[in-house]
Parts: sequence; C-alpha cells; structure tokens
Amino acid sequence: MIRLTLIFIAFLVSLLAVFRAPTYHLWLLAIGVAEFAWVFITITFVLLVAGFISQKYQLAGTLLGIITLFILLSPIFRAYIMARALPAALDTALGENDRDSSATPFSLLTMLTDYPQQPVPTKTLTYRKDDLPSSTLDFYPAQQAGLRPCVVVIHGGSWSSGDSKQLPELNNYLAQAGYHVASVNYRLAPAYLCPTPIEDVYAAMDYLREHAAALHIDTSNFVLLGRSAGAQIALLAAYRQKVPGLKGVIDFYGPADMVWGYSLPANPLVMDSRKVLENYLGGTYSAVPANYAASSPIEFADRQAMPTLIIHGENDPLVAYEHSIRLNKKLTDNGTKHYFLSLPWATHGFDYNLKGPGGQLSTYAVDRFLRNITQ
Repeated sequence: MIRLTLIFIAFLVSLLAVFRAPTYHLWLLAIGVAEFAWVFITITFVLLVAGFISQKYQLAGTLLGIITLFILLSPIFRAYIMARALPAALDTALGENDRDSSATPFSLLTMLTDYPQQPVPTKTLTYRKDDLPSSTLDFYPAQQAGLRPCVVVIHGGSWSSGDSKQLPELNNYLAQAGYHVASVNYRLAPAYLCPTPIEDVYAAMDYLREHAAALHIDTSNFVLLGRSAGAQIALLAAYRQKVPGLKGVIDFYGPADMVWGYSLPANPLVMDSRKVLENYLGGTYSAVPANYAASSPIEFADRQAMPTLIIHGENDPLVAYEHSIRLNKKLTDNGTKHYFLSLPWATHGFDYNLKGPGGQLSTYAVDRFLRNITQ
C-alpha cells in the first residue's frame, strides 16, 4: 500500500509537466518536474522496481508507475523532436543558413552531466551618480579579445523585487561565448513607476557607451535581454524609440500587452497580477488607462521594431502564454524579423536550469539569434 501511495503521489506530481500549476508552490515544483525530470524519473523507476519485492497492489502500482514515467519523460521526448526542427526553423526566421556543427539544440548527455560552470569574474559598476542600490550593474567581460558585442540583461521580479544577481548561468555562458554581459539593476515599484525602469536601462546603456573603450565594447552591437517583468522593460526600451547601436531584443516569458493582461488576471493562488500591475502603473486600468497602453510593448511593435526573439512556455501560470502569441502575431503582421520559441511543457522560469530540456533549447536559440544580429 505504501508503494502504491508513493506512486500515486509521483503521478500527481508528474501532471505538472502537462498542466499549468494551480498554486505558487506547485509552480516552483513544476520547474523541477520539467527541467530536472531525471530526478523524478529515477524516483519513479525505483518505486517500480520495488514492485518485484512487494506483491500487494503490485499490478495497480506498476501500471500507474509506467504511466507516470511516460508523463515525466514527455518533456525530454518533446525537446528531442523540437531540437531536430529548430535549426531549420531558425534559418528560415533569421534568413540565414548558419549551422554550427559543434552545437546541438538538445543533448541527453548534457542534461545528465553535472559539472560546474566556470564563473566569469565580474565587476560591479555604478551607472548613475546617486546613492541608490538600483544604480549599479554587474559586468561580465567577454572571454574573447577585441571589441565585443554587449548583452544588457534585465531581471524579473514583478517590477518590485529581484536584482542583477538573478540567474547568472546564462550571463556566464554568454561571456564565455564572447559577449560582454551587463546585468542591470533598476528602480523598483511601487516607489517608482513605469517608465522609470526603461529610463534606467537607457542610462545604463549610455554609461556603457561612454566607457566602451575601457570595457572593450563594440557600441554598434547592443542587445537587450529580459525575463518576465524585465522582458516588458526590455521590449519597451527596444521598441518605443531608436537606441544607438541596439541590434535586437530577447524576451523570456514577458508581458507584452498590459491592457489585455489586466483584463484577464493570473490565478490568485499563484499571483495577484492585477495588484502587481497597479503597483507598477499607478492604479487600476479604469483609473489610468493611458499608463497601461503606454507600457504595452505590443503597442510599439510596428514595422520599425527591433529583431526579436520570443521564448515562452505554454504552462506559464504567472505571465500568460497569450502575451507571446499576441506579440508574435503583431511582429508577423508587420514583417519584423523575429522567432517565437514555444515550449509546450515549460513553465515560468524554466531557464533556471540551462541543462534542462527548455534550458538547452532556449540557450541554443539565444546563441543563434545573437550571432545573427551582431554579425
């Protein structure tokens, strides 16, 4: 009976690889289920093997365990299928045939390998002259000589939390690949409202341009990259005005349509998304409708919009997948160079593990996109 109970619990947990998490804590667990799938697969396999020892409820437990294994394996199977088509899809979207034979979109061996990433020595720089902690950025120097492109990374955190230390693994990876990375702090809500964070990003880029010689930055090759709330900041900064040297923007599961997002809030057991928006935009939609329109990147996604890489998981319970569907359609309608990497199994923050199915595919897409637009 204990084995059957444990397998039933594993089965319920495995459903997070298929369905959107209904609560905040289950969302955190969903990241592990999809992106650290081998851990849960191993546990389920051990429970299956235990059936040869325990005879009671053996058949029921074994059948349920097999079903659980198939569900847990589904992100890996899907990633493998997507990986076969991804290089050609990026070729078409980016208008090139640039296949790096040494890079593969997804590798089972990479997923199972547990070796530490070599950290890049960083510098904390103050990009604005005041005493606010939000006036700093973490600079990861490119590990290649010469003037190199610079990726400006903008953290998430519902516009009210988080900092430049968030998810440093991709920053290290990009620095090793030959890109400078500037992970930027910005002023947070509710003390500061939109467009203050966008202005902070512009100020940080001004600082990087002014110190480009010392930092060895190629000022003709900037790229913005944001996650969640940071993706809204990155998209709006890229779309609303011409930025010197900016070549493109990368959007990890960002809210692109703030008006639509307010009209259909997230599950309150996961996040009070309306309160988050009100704190960032200065009130309800009925009170300040102009603020919601002015902060929606989709409103500025016209024919002059920057090349864009959109990455979003369909099981995202915090920022609705529909945001990226809408942005993708708007960019397509305007003929803007872009690619939408849609991950059916992935949830919000799936890239916490770069070696997971979603982490590997998104890192490959980011690498291809950067090489294309910074040539």
